[in-house]
Amino acid sequence: RTPRVLHPSGPIVPLPLCLNLSFFLRMLTWLRVLSDWIWQDRLWFPAGLGWANLKDRDGQVFAKGSDLWVIFPIAVCFLIIRQIFERTVAVQLASLLRVREKPRVRAAPNTTLESYFCNASKFPSQSSVEELTKQSACSVRQVQRWFRRRRNQERPSQIKKFREACWRFTFYVLAFIAGLGALIDKPWFYDMEEMWNGFPTLPLLPSQYWYYMIELGFYISLLFSVATDVKRKDFKEQIVHHVATILLISFSWLVNYIRAGTLIMLVHDASDYLLESAKMFNYAGWRKTCNYIFILFAAVFILTRLVILPFWIIHTTWVYPLTLYPPFFGFYFFNGLLFVLQCLHIFWAGLILRMAIKFLPGNVCIPKPNHYRVVSWTEIEPSPDQMFFFVLKNSRVKNT
Repeated sequence: RTPRVLHPSGPIVPLPLCLNLSFFLRMLTWLRVLSDWIWQDRLWFPAGLGWANLKDRDGQVFAKGSDLWVIFPIAVCFLIIRQIFERTVAVQLASLLRVREKPRVRAAPNTTLESYFCNASKFPSQSSVEELTKQSACSVRQVQRWFRRRRNQERPSQIKKFREACWRFTFYVLAFIAGLGALIDKPWFYDMEEMWNGFPTLPLLPSQYWYYMIELGFYISLLFSVATDVKRKDFKEQIVHHVATILLISFSWLVNYIRAGTLIMLVHDASDYLLESAKMFNYAGWRKTCNYIFILFAAVFILTRLVILPFWIIHTTWVYPLTLYPPFFGFYFFNGLLFVLQCLHIFWAGLILRMAIKFLPGNVCIPKPNHYRVVSWTEIEPSPDQMFFFVLKNSRVKNT
């Protein structure tokens, strides 16, 4: 029989249940102590300031952690709107731009090869091909052709990729316009030092609230839909990027770095829509238009992320606050994240420039499918921290 003890309130309680409750209460106490240590004032605010300064008073509203719960219903709304948009507007636009699917030769039914394809590898080694030829009674060339056609069957359709790019283009261009409208009349848009004027007691404006919540809701929706989106070679990097972006935006909200956060989001939104539009024209086969937009994207990317971000925004977040407050952990943490972000921008800018130079008039031109073998475009999915660039592989490039 299970030992029982008399609970102080009277009822008899089984001993294992008492032990579980005791462990649970002990865990809650440890978590509370850990939370109090992590969110202590001296870590995230200058000396003499803290969370108490961010309490609503005198008609002024400040950012609070509880505000972030609204991003989840916003993310669900984005998922619903996206499904409707992709099935209506994106499909009609694809038809208008004459996005066409190229006929694909299906692999002949073969149980042996299908089993290996699904359970072992989609890219069999030479030794595996020779073994499969014995099991399937096919020649080496037939086995290689079968796997090539079978892999081709699983490639996402041009329509699907166009719909995704169209949805992201629509969001990014609207987000950029909305962000510009929310910041165009603010003094810190023109004078970066105004970002820290009165920190951390910076009242929250309705435009800032919605700009943050919509951006966060969008990235949460991307995280939810990543399993059903087109699988690209950087699938893991996409997840890491979406999580990092959500954490960075949420952190700037919690510690009231909202003015700096809105400027950083605007800088990133300034080039993302150009990238998605280049994808759309690429899927539609408008290669010259795609190339010119990509060159424009490269120019805007370099201007916003290699000039404005480091020499205006990061300079103001790193140098100017030291004239107002002694350094504190939140200062180093926030700027450390920005420096990591800037290193990524420098790396991506090099890749983008290499491809943009190839697209310049008089340098190289993309061969037409009826002259050469069809060009294979490899994509790397972007974000505020991750860029898309075109890589021509297994194709011949004609110099002009």
